[in-house]
Amino acid sequence: MKKRIAFIINPISGIFHKDKIPSLIRNYLDSELFDYEVVFTQYAGHATEIAKSFAEKGYDCVVAVGGDGTVNEIACALRHTDTALGIIPTGSGNGLARHLHVSLSTIRAIKQLNKSKVSAIDYCLINETPFFCTSGIGFDAHISMEFCKVKQRGFFSYLRKIIIGFFSYKPRKYQIVSEEKNVEMEAFMVTVANASQWGNAAYVAPKASLKDGLFNVVVLKEVRFFPALWLAFKLYTKKIGNDKYITTWQTGDLTIKATHDMPSHLDGEPFDEGKEVRVRVVPAGLKVFCAKEFQ
Repeated sequence: MKKRIAFIINPISGIFHKDKIPSLIRNYLDSELFDYEVVFTQYAGHATEIAKSFAEKGYDCVVAVGGDGTVNEIACALRHTDTALGIIPTGSGNGLARHLHVSLSTIRAIKQLNKSKVSAIDYCLINETPFFCTSGIGFDAHISMEFCKVKQRGFFSYLRKIIIGFFSYKPRKYQIVSEEKNVEMEAFMVTVANASQWGNAAYVAPKASLKDGLFNVVVLKEVRFFPALWLAFKLYTKKIGNDKYITTWQTGDLTIKATHDMPSHLDGEPFDEGKEVRVRVVPAGLKVFCAKEFQ
C-alpha cells in the first residue's frame, strides 16, 4: 500500500528559487511507493496550519522544503502524531537536516526519501514553546535578529553579521540553574542544543544526541578576538568542549534568569521571553523520516 506524503514548500527560504522543486519531486520521488501532494506557503505560520491538516488526514509524512524556521513550523504541528517529519533543506543553516544526514542537494534529498524509515527524536520547550535544533540567549540571539533584517540570505551574509556583531556585543550576567549546576556568571552567549550544530556545519555541541532524553548546554564566556578565531576553528572541526572559555554539560531541565530582558532565538528565529526562561526536553516526541542512521 502506498504511503501518503505531502511537501510544504517555503518559497522565500534560503537564496534559491523553489519553482522547479515540484517537477524534481515528480521526477525523482518513487511513484510506486508514494502518493504525494505539494503546497506552497503564503505567510508566516502557514506551514504549521497546512501540516496540521495533513496530520489530521493521516498522512504518513510531511516534508518541510525550506530552512530551520520552516522545519520548526511544520514540526510543531507534527509533535505527538503518527505523521513523520521529512526535510528537503533549502535554507541558510539547515541545522536539523544536517544532523539527520539529509543531503543538501535537492535531488539527492528527494531520492533519500525513497529509502527512508521512521525514527523518533526528542524536542525541547522553552517556556512551553517548541524548538527542535538549537535555542540561544546572548550573542547568537543578537545575530539571529540582525540576520532577519537582511535581504540577501546565505552563509556569507550570516558571517558578515557575526564579524560585525562580535566587536560590538557585550557579555551579560545570567543565573543558570539545573540539577547538575547552579552558576551565576557573565556570558557572551548561552546555547541550548538538542541537535549538534547551529547549521552551516558549525558544531556547537558535537556530541549532542536527538535520542538520549537530554540537551547540551554550552556557555561561552567573554572571549577576545584571537581566542575567538581558535574557537571558530574548533566549531568547524567538532572539537568544542570544556576549556577556559567554554562550560558545557547535559541536562533535561534548565532555568536561566537575568535582571534584563533576554532576547533569544528558537531554531534561528528571534524570540523574546523576558527575564526568565525554563527549558525542558520532551523525549521521543516527534517522528522523523530519514534514510541514514544518526545519534
